[in-house]
Amino acid sequence: MSLLGLDTSTAAVAACVLRDDGEAFEFSPEPVALRRRPAHATELMPAVVGVMERSGVAWRELDAIAVGVGPGSFTGLRIGLATARALAVANGLRLRPVSSLGALAQGIDPSGTAVALPVIDAKRGEVFAAAYEGERVLWAPFAARPKGLAERVRKAGLAPLAAGDGSIRFRGVLEAAGIRIPPDESGAHVVRALHVCRLAATAPGEPPEAVLPEYLRAPDAQPR
Repeated sequence: MSLLGLDTSTAAVAACVLRDDGEAFEFSPEPVALRRRPAHATELMPAVVGVMERSGVAWRELDAIAVGVGPGSFTGLRIGLATARALAVANGLRLRPVSSLGALAQGIDPSGTAVALPVIDAKRGEVFAAAYEGERVLWAPFAARPKGLAERVRKAGLAPLAAGDGSIRFRGVLEAAGIRIPPDESGAHVVRALHVCRLAATAPGEPPEAVLPEYLRAPDAQPR
């Protein structure tokens, strides 16, 4: 099975082709991209074209397109999902939606021995988070204040390993609760499209129009 995967849940853009022979061709952002101004509209398609060309896979040879559906940046998710839908429709493909937090968790502890706590900056002083123990979901994705997340970890008696731009931004609050966080420059903080592809390998395909972003809360801008 050959998959094209992409994620735009944070300020960074990620894309990957996972070929049916198991070889991956990936555009994986540097952690510093998490602190830059988002440029999804200008960076996503060049990243997609680049991984497609490097992989040697033609569009007609893809089995599906995998996409991180959040939670995360409202604008980023809209751009990522709109792009994935357009590519899927143009090439007669189905979409395979994947949790961006789930994909982030895949890179936190490859050994699977620690509780993984992916944390994405939700802005407005909040974070999106979830907890995983290997393949098991301990906490489904939710939005919380950093102090609320820290208190939840304390009450559960966990000592998780966290990563993501939210863990970088609120490092002090989270580490005070016993949450371990790798250095800011660690690649564990970025959502890799390779992990989106791997999770999507066992996910069912859906019609492009049926796949929706997982915002978890109302947008910042509200109609008057």
